[in-house]
Amino acid sequence: MSDTIDRLAGLGNASPTFTTRHEREKVAVATQACEDLLLGNTLAGSLTQAERLVLAAEQARVSGVAALEAEYRSRAQALDGTLAPELQAILATAGVQTGNARMDAMLHFVRALALNPAESDQQALLAIPAAGLSVDDTVLLAQLIGFVAYQARLLVGVKAMADMGGQADAPAAEPAAAVAFVHPANLPAPGEPLRRNGFTSETLDWKAWLPVLDPATATPEQQKVLEVSHPKAKSMDFYLLLGRQPEVLMERSQAFNAIMYAPGGLSRAEREVAATAVSRSNRCVYCASVHAQRFEQLAKRNDVMAQMFDDPDTAGTNARERAIIQSSLALTRTPGSFGKQNLQPLRDAGLSDLEILDMLHSAALFGWANRLMLNLGVEIYPQAS
Repeated sequence: MSDTIDRLAGLGNASPTFTTRHEREKVAVATQACEDLLLGNTLAGSLTQAERLVLAAEQARVSGVAALEAEYRSRAQALDGTLAPELQAILATAGVQTGNARMDAMLHFVRALALNPAESDQQALLAIPAAGLSVDDTVLLAQLIGFVAYQARLLVGVKAMADMGGQADAPAAEPAAAVAFVHPANLPAPGEPLRRNGFTSETLDWKAWLPVLDPATATPEQQKVLEVSHPKAKSMDFYLLLGRQPEVLMERSQAFNAIMYAPGGLSRAEREVAATAVSRSNRCVYCASVHAQRFEQLAKRNDVMAQMFDDPDTAGTNARERAIIQSSLALTRTPGSFGKQNLQPLRDAGLSDLEILDMLHSAALFGWANRLMLNLGVEIYPQAS
């Protein structure tokens, strides 16, 4: 089976980076499965494969990831039949408006979310079904945008690993002896709400801006994906909305679980550091709250989360954390210029190549998660007692 990341990153079987990447075979397989579904020809609906490919190419262009733009442009142009005039216009002229209300609403959404997902809003989302796309296909569009954000960042990250020169067989550096942790007196105890600069570690709710599924009338396929997605999926707007595209939700869940819970490699707590750094940079309050809380549960401290809530650009309590945070921020903000210079501090801090790959997976994944949370609904704070 062709693997797009391997091919575009120039990874051959003899490459140490290829070897490292396929130590996480479940992630590689899930990533390709998501692409095949979202950009293939098997999904029903009015959002055509040609439109999805052109929109993916446009998002990659705005993101500065030329190899991925060229890939999806070529696939769109190779489809049987002539591309519609508005699709030809998008491929021919950067930033064009087509005059087609449906397509222009989708283009606005794609361009806004490519690099700055917090700059989109409820109005931009609702303009899409108002212009003629079904709610189901609006959810599909959101998933496509999230996936391309993830794929573009994973591609440049893996390419940077290959350019740096892999050390697949090299052991990780021995960690320095840990200094006894003293909880900062100015912070609440881990487990108590950490509230700083508009961010929080407390448990939030989330409300969708589009109509969600009624579990009682969901199809058997939708029922199945809800049952396996989360213990409370049938009462959570997030899953009830994404369940409108059950195949896509199932594949995304496979990728998420393979990235966040795989044994070995980067510690679970440090994966949460990368996830929170991305969420803080993208200003996704909901995702930041979930993953700050998970870090506290795993690490029994919240000092680095407080630092990230205050200023992610200076955050990190040690060299490893600082390198993970800075690399995650660069990957999030400027994927087009991400390179080996953004990974070398990770290696210098003692991370093995598998740990670096796990960090890239976690950071890229939250480019996807943040775009869903920020642009399909809004976080809800608990009511004061």
